[in-house]
This record gives sequence, C-alpha cells and structure tokens, in this order.
Amino acid sequence: MKVIIGGGGSVGTAIALDLLDRHHDVTLMEQNVNTAERIRSLLPGVRVMAADACEYASLAAADMRDADVIIAATGDDEDNLVISWLAKQEFGVPRVIARINNSRNEWLFNTSWGVDVAVSTPALITSLVDEAVEVGSIINLMDLADGKMRLIEVTLASNAPAVAGNLTLDELRLADSVRVVAVVRNEQPMIPSSTMHFLENDHVILITRGDATQECAMAFIA
Repeated sequence: MKVIIGGGGSVGTAIALDLLDRHHDVTLMEQNVNTAERIRSLLPGVRVMAADACEYASLAAADMRDADVIIAATGDDEDNLVISWLAKQEFGVPRVIARINNSRNEWLFNTSWGVDVAVSTPALITSLVDEAVEVGSIINLMDLADGKMRLIEVTLASNAPAVAGNLTLDELRLADSVRVVAVVRNEQPMIPSSTMHFLENDHVILITRGDATQECAMAFIA
C-alpha cells in the first residue's frame, strides 16, 4: 500500500520504519528541513519530503490522491485535524488515521474531521493503568467509527461466567454485536477459536457495538 505520514517526530519516524519493514510504499512529510534531512539519511527506503503536511499544495505534491492511507502523526492535535480533513475532503484518501496527543481533544477526532481511526496514546496508557487494578471491569481501549464501535478489554476474574462455567467461546453464544478478537494469556496472544475455554486472568480483547456493553458483561463479568 501507499502510505503517507504527516510528521517526522519520533512517532512518525518509528511508524515509517515499521511500514518500510512491511514492504509498504512510504512517504514521510516533515516541515523542518534539518529534521527531514536527518530522517532521509536514517531511512533511505522512505521518500522524505521537507514540506508542511497541513498545506494543500504539499499534499498534492506528495501524490495524495494515489494514497491508500494517510497517518497524521504530528505532536500537535490541530495540525493532525487539518491534515485529516484535507486528506479526506480534498483528496478522498480511503483511510485516515490520526494521532491524539491530548486526550481532552479526543471528541474532535471523528468523521466530521475526516478521521477514520483515532489513536490516543494518553488514553491507551490510562487504560493500561486501569487494567492493573480493574480486574473484572470493562476497559475501553479505543473508539472506532466515530464511537459506533469500540475496542475493549476485560481481565477475567475467577467468578466470571465464562470462567466459572468452564464455557467455550461457542457455548457463550455472544450477541452478534460482540466479537472476541484476541485473548492474551500469560503475556502470550492467542487467536480465539470456537472451542477455546477461558481462564482466570485472561485478557479478552473484544470489538463491540458502542451500545453493547451489557452483552459483554453477561459473559465476562460476574
């Protein structure tokens, strides 16, 4: 895929390196000329542009209309919103991913601003803190599709119905609005199967409809 990254800070550079290793066509835009030159020397396989990704002309020069994904990864939320809006409204980029630096701004990162997926590092860190003390509670990891869908995590207690009843995933008969996408057991990720049983302290990752919390609670929370 052709991926364009706006922002050449530590986050943007790390993403570019990872995508390059995965054999994607990567363009990185960084407005600071010296920073752009440094990144160009570090990542010879990445097309690095010394340009402001918040400007229409810069995005056009980066062949934005041919991009499959754009990632707004600057350290400024306002810039990331501008990049996202231009990418979606002016260039019709199919998938726009935006970084949220300040969790107070999270409500702005939605489809109205062209954002398909918003990634909030502060919110994820907070979730991990919550996870350490909230066994048996639902932790919201990320909102998707403007809040219509959620990626959530539940750490199972010993009296959770799925554990206490020794039920398989198939036997839980979860609602259509809930899908188990992964289980982390003893720090090892596992792909769920219909015959999987759940154990105490399993971290269950689910994708749900925004209003499907109760359906999750019935199976995974006592």
